[in-house]
Amino acid sequence: MATRWGLCGAGKISHDFSVALRTLPPQDHQIRAVASRSLERAQDFAKRHSVLEAYGSYEELANDPNIDVVYVGVLHTEHWRAGLLFLNAGKNVLCEKPFAMNSGQVKDLVNAARTNKVFLMEAVWSRCFPTYVEVGRRLREGAVGEVKLVKAYFGSPQLDIPRSVERELGGGALLDIGVYCLQFILMVFDGERPESVHATGVLLDSGVDESVVVVMKFSRKRMATCTFSIAVRLPNDAVISGTKGSIQVCRPMHCPTRLVVNDKVSEYPLPEPDLPLNFTNSTGLRYEAEEVRQCLLQGLKESPRMPLADSILLTEIMDEIRKQVGVVFSQDSQ
Repeated sequence: MATRWGLCGAGKISHDFSVALRTLPPQDHQIRAVASRSLERAQDFAKRHSVLEAYGSYEELANDPNIDVVYVGVLHTEHWRAGLLFLNAGKNVLCEKPFAMNSGQVKDLVNAARTNKVFLMEAVWSRCFPTYVEVGRRLREGAVGEVKLVKAYFGSPQLDIPRSVERELGGGALLDIGVYCLQFILMVFDGERPESVHATGVLLDSGVDESVVVVMKFSRKRMATCTFSIAVRLPNDAVISGTKGSIQVCRPMHCPTRLVVNDKVSEYPLPEPDLPLNFTNSTGLRYEAEEVRQCLLQGLKESPRMPLADSILLTEIMDEIRKQVGVVFSQDSQ
């Protein structure tokens, strides 16, 4: 039977997610419903993507008995509220990154998933890319020896996008794109908590971070650095350096199709979309959708590729970075 998806949000990422699902077999994945706060938007989306049901509220989607899993693709600031709604309605949930605005909210989501005995995953789609799977395999077989240093860069000029720069919309480089650098580092170091985190950055007038540099120290004298910015373009690759070699995840490091292991290049091409996409390499969202399907078929409540413990640690590190750089959201005092 097909995994029956419900989409919370009828915006750009839900569009790309729908296009990506159509690159998978229709007997495996089906979008049954889409919900928006605007019924008109939901209906337009449903028409464009041949979705059966269109709802003008998230509550209607939460109450739909024909949905196996809900994809939450709304503003960062809404993830916690929407996530809790679906989890408490007994729905499995794939929630866009960042999971929520702070680690307190993330722990609320995790607790709700465990209480209701449902599946929950933060949609760090990068982790499901064949390129990332290969990185993990090569690290386990010791292709670079002992990892000593990890570097990751992500810079994307987006100061003209309101959700990127306004504090009320959960803006800033860290929550939007810095999360990709940090999750990569945590993947390489197998979800280990760093011994220290040092961050410095510059803020926009709105109070959110424009550009940030982070240095982390891990056990056994291992280090990681990352730089992210919503003001400038950066190399946007990631490099793992070890005692016997190196791995470069070529740009764009968050959705890569090219890998260089000890100077040997591998390519992992993506399928072509049937409609124009809003974001780079978005047909790669197919990999996280298939990961969710496989987890549900196996009766798992979380994904081994992006475990909930990784999501909690990731957000705790982001909380610490915000504290050091001086970014405060209204959700921090709730």
